[in-house]
Amino acid sequence: MAGEIDGSGLSSFLKKLLTILLVVVLAWLAWKLQFVLLLVFGAVLLAIIIKVGADGLHNRLKMPGKMAFIVTVLVIFGIPVFALWSFGAEIVRQADQIAQAVPEAIAQMRQMPVSAGIGDWTENNLSDAVSGSEVYASISGLLLTAADALTNLVIVIVGGIYLAASPALYKRGFLKLVPPRSRSMADTVLCEMGTALGLWLKGRLLAMLLVGVLTGLGLWLIGVPSYLALGLLAGLLEFVPFIGPIIAAIPAILLAFLGGPTDALLVAGLFLVIQQLEGNVITPIIQHHAVDLPPALLIFAVLGFGALFGIVGVILAAPLTVVLFIMVKRLYVREYLHTATVIPGTGHDDDGAETREMRV
Repeated sequence: MAGEIDGSGLSSFLKKLLTILLVVVLAWLAWKLQFVLLLVFGAVLLAIIIKVGADGLHNRLKMPGKMAFIVTVLVIFGIPVFALWSFGAEIVRQADQIAQAVPEAIAQMRQMPVSAGIGDWTENNLSDAVSGSEVYASISGLLLTAADALTNLVIVIVGGIYLAASPALYKRGFLKLVPPRSRSMADTVLCEMGTALGLWLKGRLLAMLLVGVLTGLGLWLIGVPSYLALGLLAGLLEFVPFIGPIIAAIPAILLAFLGGPTDALLVAGLFLVIQQLEGNVITPIIQHHAVDLPPALLIFAVLGFGALFGIVGVILAAPLTVVLFIMVKRLYVREYLHTATVIPGTGHDDDGAETREMRV
């Protein structure tokens, strides 16, 4: 009897040990393949955008599923192609203007009166920025980065289209990796994450469009050159919370210095006003029907994912936070702590009662 008990205990111990080793190995592989996993996540985001559009066409226009998918893909990728065909030459010309004008604007900043307390700072900190070797080295690095980014973008696009074409296939394959007793919960979490990400993406894309239009229009009214390219840049960088708008403002302010300090102050004020509108008017209206994240949580998420995964982590920080937000509220707060909480994107609490409140 004692031998049987010892044998059973040893078998249980070995199973636990193998489970721990498996978890450690999987965690090590995930860390080693972190960039690939981030690309997969990017493809999932694109697939969600395509699926949301296709479902809208299918439900509202009664369009067949496959046709709705094809039309959605053509629209999503046709709009950028049409925009590039219509405005591509002008955008490239304006981008070239920016590349040529920024060093000149920095040089003008260096000539500002020392009595203003700015001349010394620019002389000491921006001298390297206008030196030929530094500029050429930066351009070479940017070209290599752009080539890598283009390759990764193609991978994400192709992967996203395949995922959106047969989402149930990949979902079933993933659920088969989950123990049978946990598949129902895993399926629920996946559905909730997909819904929340879809709502968040719709809200973010609308905010990007509005910010890009307002920025381009404001810069045009002020008389800043290359307003079209700068507006496009501001709209794209709006995807990255907090850091994106700051990066978008830098070239616009530098270009405005060519027209004098007054223009630069006007441009800085324009970006400040637009961000105030975005934070206090545009986003609250959009997120009323989408998924809102606490600002402090987003700030630390950007810093944390940036430290872990670099620039890609910064770009994907917000949607990654949405996923973690859902997992924590569903698996930890609701299932483990048995505490009633609203799942972002569902609008329902534990009792199924609908709620309009999407914040924590």
